Amino acid sequence: MKKYNHTTYAILGILTTECRTGYAIKQLIDRSLNHFWKISYGQIYPTLKLIVEDELATVQTLSEEGKPERNEYSLTAKGIEVLKNWLEAPIEQIPVERNEVLLKLFFGRHQSKENSLLHLDNYKHKLVESYQVYQNIEEVIISNQQNNEDVTYWLFTLDYGKRVTKAAIEWCEATTNYFYKEDHHG
Repeated sequence: MKKYNHTTYAILGILTTECRTGYAIKQLIDRSLNHFWKISYGQIYPTLKLIVEDELATVQTLSEEGKPERNEYSLTAKGIEVLKNWLEAPIEQIPVERNEVLLKLFFGRHQSKENSLLHLDNYKHKLVESYQVYQNIEEVIISNQQNNEDVTYWLFTLDYGKRVTKAAIEWCEATTNYFYKEDHHG
């Protein structure tokens, strides 16, 4: 069976939800997937074209009075099978994080402690903002989607984001404390 890139599988997965147009897919990516899997918007339409060509989905052009025409995509049986096969295949690798703070800290001996502390402080602020975003998303999901079968799984991925972010905030605090202790003892 033909192998596709992860963006293709992500879009096949999105088509199992109520999101059926390019615009709706973009919105779902913005609201959720981009927090753990970056997808560039430039990939959405070429990917939709590919999955229609490969008969993984069908496309229907809908026109409403006074509104621009829009294409609505629906998975075919073949599309569902391709998605299921990918979902059931073992995970290929543990993700490798590209983290600029860690990279700069790794070479921290060559910059001032003040600068290292500044990087840590900025990073911590961004993490706190992310954590807040996750909490807001969680509230929205819980209040809007009581009976959607996907909700439990969406909350699992959100919980991962919250826990990892919380651990990173704690790491920032511990590392910052180390620098302050060193100042008092050194």
